[in-house]
Amino acid sequence: MDQLRNTKKLEDVASESFDCVYLTGGHGMMYDFPEDLTLQDIIRAHFENRKIVSAVCHGVGGLLNVKLSDGTYLIDGRVISGYSWLEEWLARRNQKVPFNLEKELKRRGAVYKKPLIPLTSKAVEDVCLMTGQNPISSKELAKNVVNRLRSIEGEQN
Repeated sequence: MDQLRNTKKLEDVASESFDCVYLTGGHGMMYDFPEDLTLQDIIRAHFENRKIVSAVCHGVGGLLNVKLSDGTYLIDGRVISGYSWLEEWLARRNQKVPFNLEKELKRRGAVYKKPLIPLTSKAVEDVCLMTGQNPISSKELAKNVVNRLRSIEGEQN
């Protein structure tokens, strides 16, 4: 509980080195992540340095407004997954969320991938960008991230 009470702010750790950025899911992330400029800076720096950037479910919304140094959106032309509008509708949250995540990802140029059957696992990778569709995808995405981290560690040794 002490760690939760004394959690550092992003601004306090933005200049630190991380092996991976992992954006967790949850509906709240659609409100918190997209406009967070510090988070965008961290994600941009990681991606441009070929470090892993990963996100699952609604956390993928944190990638929406990230622009690379050349001014293009990070997700433009990238294969990506994230919570689908059909899943939002099935969960009866479509009237509660601030935007249609699937639509916005596509509007930013993402090559959006989802499983044929809603609420099943889907995890995709594009360069060092790793994303998962929904909570069910968390385990698959986490395994992919850990495997990638292990392979990077092996290359460095």
